[in-house]
Amino acid sequence: MPEFASKTEGQPAQRCGQPDPHFDLGPSHDQKDPRDPTFCPVVRAGRPAQLRHRSRMMQLGYAEEDFRDKPVIGILNTWSELNTCHAHFRERVQDVKRGVLQAGGFAVEMPSLSVDESFTKPTSMLYRNLLAMEAEENIRSHPLDGVVLMGGCDKTTPGLVMGALSAGVPMIYLPAGPMLRGNYAGKILGSGSDAWKYWDERRAGNITDAEWLGIQGGIARSAGTCMTMGTASTMTAIADAMGLTLPGASSIPAVDADHQRMSAECGRRIVEMVWEDLTPNRIVTEAACRNAAIVAMATGCSTNAVVHLIAMARRAGVKLTLDDLDALGRVTPLIANVRPSGKDYLMEDFYYAGGLRALMKQLDERLDLSALTVTGKTMGENLEGAQVYNDDVIRPLSNPVYQEGSLAVVRGNLCPDGAVIKPAACDPKYHVHQGPALVFDSYPEMKKAIDNEDLDVTPDHVLVLRNAGPLGGPGFPEWGMLPIPKALIKKGHRDMLRISDARMSGTSYGACVLHVAPESYVGGPLALLKTGDTVRLDLPNRRLDMLISEDELARRRCEWKAPEPRFERGYGYMFSRHVTQADQGCDFDFLQTDFGRTAGEPDIF
Repeated sequence: MPEFASKTEGQPAQRCGQPDPHFDLGPSHDQKDPRDPTFCPVVRAGRPAQLRHRSRMMQLGYAEEDFRDKPVIGILNTWSELNTCHAHFRERVQDVKRGVLQAGGFAVEMPSLSVDESFTKPTSMLYRNLLAMEAEENIRSHPLDGVVLMGGCDKTTPGLVMGALSAGVPMIYLPAGPMLRGNYAGKILGSGSDAWKYWDERRAGNITDAEWLGIQGGIARSAGTCMTMGTASTMTAIADAMGLTLPGASSIPAVDADHQRMSAECGRRIVEMVWEDLTPNRIVTEAACRNAAIVAMATGCSTNAVVHLIAMARRAGVKLTLDDLDALGRVTPLIANVRPSGKDYLMEDFYYAGGLRALMKQLDERLDLSALTVTGKTMGENLEGAQVYNDDVIRPLSNPVYQEGSLAVVRGNLCPDGAVIKPAACDPKYHVHQGPALVFDSYPEMKKAIDNEDLDVTPDHVLVLRNAGPLGGPGFPEWGMLPIPKALIKKGHRDMLRISDARMSGTSYGACVLHVAPESYVGGPLALLKTGDTVRLDLPNRRLDMLISEDELARRRCEWKAPEPRFERGYGYMFSRHVTQADQGCDFDFLQTDFGRTAGEPDIF
């Protein structure tokens, strides 16, 4: 297994145990007792020296007895009326508050950027780093001793975790949980995966308008995230395996009563974490990141796990790389039989089969069980008693769904810094493939062409969409699962090799090579490819190349002209100046730990 680099300098400043001259502490106390109100400086916010602090708390309807000498717990809630994944969070926050109060804390809800996947334009990925910045500064600028992070929809997990890692206070992650399985006409439907499947059938003329409407209404039946092993379930499983959630919390369906109980337990536990001074830098270590990567591979994870896991690890000072992930993928069997990489089951079935704890128990000889978690116990202690209740859903290592892990990283003259493919979710005949490229410079151009039934295309062609990366999209949109041309759909074809510098939904499937780096918009080699050029994928040898001479590539490189900037002002301008490429996690350069020292506790006068 690969050895990750050790942590770098520039870790978040510690808040607990440091003297703070700006609050009136009252009588002196023994600083050595961690349950003493003076142990955490922000707890002292309950008795501020200045009248305005007390009066503003009372303006909210609180008496001093409500908050005096109690840990202040911020609940960062990403609920919004447009985020269907988090539709239940308006109620769940009350469960969290109940737990905080039971444990002797004082809870305050902090609304946070929702970055919903379904309605955010052009892509929620454009705003992941904005959520991370907001979370970090919300935590740092308010008198919070610890935080509960409420997320689940794709980018909310990495965004909230990245921000909280940089802020450095005790934190626990509360995952939204998957929605109930879809249903239409007696058939089980999976989020995203069946949307793509039945859309192709509709384009082929095999589905009526009435059937399409029924599928549309039946595929998403409750609050919660996609119930396939898409990006949402992948990222909450990663947070779970990293030790940032209560054990197995990521598997609980959103509308199950267990989810309410888990939410209240998050509230109780975060208060204890404050007294224990259990900060995230003690949890998100090299071992924790390795555990998370192994578990991700075993679940049939989304390709988006690569970008987010690298970004999250690097916020903790762990230099995780594409090559580390590829090495783990080669030796980690895929044992979660959950779509789209699995064949038959959805996340609800996964929960009933034992959930993530049961899957991790199957992997315990491959995991570092000494890793500390938010429970204050080790990963090994958290897995004690975990059982598999259906070994077709959670397979033993001796009977995997796929012998290698979920993802593979390829390199070559088309992607010198790497690209990602999901081998288990595509037709094996494309693992080694050579064919002529059919290149598109924009999504509208591609869409118009693939809907043309007279398009000159064969199953051997390689569809290519470029200018869809972090800068080109802009924001790295999920356009990488290029639709199969209608001319081929009508002949019964449902897969072909596709290449893009875009991402694709974690619920997607097919022979799609994604995250090509460096992206074409900045002059990466993908920008030099032309329609008709021969492209070769050799997955066993991890190669992706265009079969063009170096002299011809040099000539094309001289002719290439940089496109016009996407943004001239605002957040988009900042994004375009500071976002890193896909292989680096797409974080902002100035937010990474090796950029500089994290700001300490703000002054309060």
